[in-house]
Amino acid sequence: MGAWDNFFVAEAGAAAALAGLLFVGVSLNMAKIVAAPALPGRALQALILLLAILIVASLLLVPGLSAAVTGLTLLAVGAVVLASAVRTSAGSLRHVEAAYRRSHAAETGAVVLATALYPATGAALLLGWPPALHLLVPAFLGSFVIAMADAWVLLVEVNR
Repeated sequence: MGAWDNFFVAEAGAAAALAGLLFVGVSLNMAKIVAAPALPGRALQALILLLAILIVASLLLVPGLSAAVTGLTLLAVGAVVLASAVRTSAGSLRHVEAAYRRSHAAETGAVVLATALYPATGAALLLGWPPALHLLVPAFLGSFVIAMADAWVLLVEVNR
């Protein structure tokens, strides 16, 4: 994975930093977030997305892993991340006000797409598809965008 090392180092560092900032931001607005039934799930979703980037990027920096081991690891981690993200997002749908259900459904679709790329990358590696790691680029970028949108709601919109 040598050619990808700088990319994974940058992604892991950014995800860790943003997860830390998310924790601080949530702690500052904890009372307001807990008071709104849909917001704790949104906070968890943002954390899952950032944690997924951190875990995947960190695992891919482990030296000497074969493509098979990397593929199996991404498949397993990706399946857990996908299931967690879907469960969290779908679970918060019942708490979303009617006016926001359409945008919540769109965000859920984006979450499913971004997180489905993790196990897809693992499967592609196991099948020997050479550009498999390129699937992680939209997975990471999509996860960052969604997590930042969630963070914006938790830190700014909650105070309006």
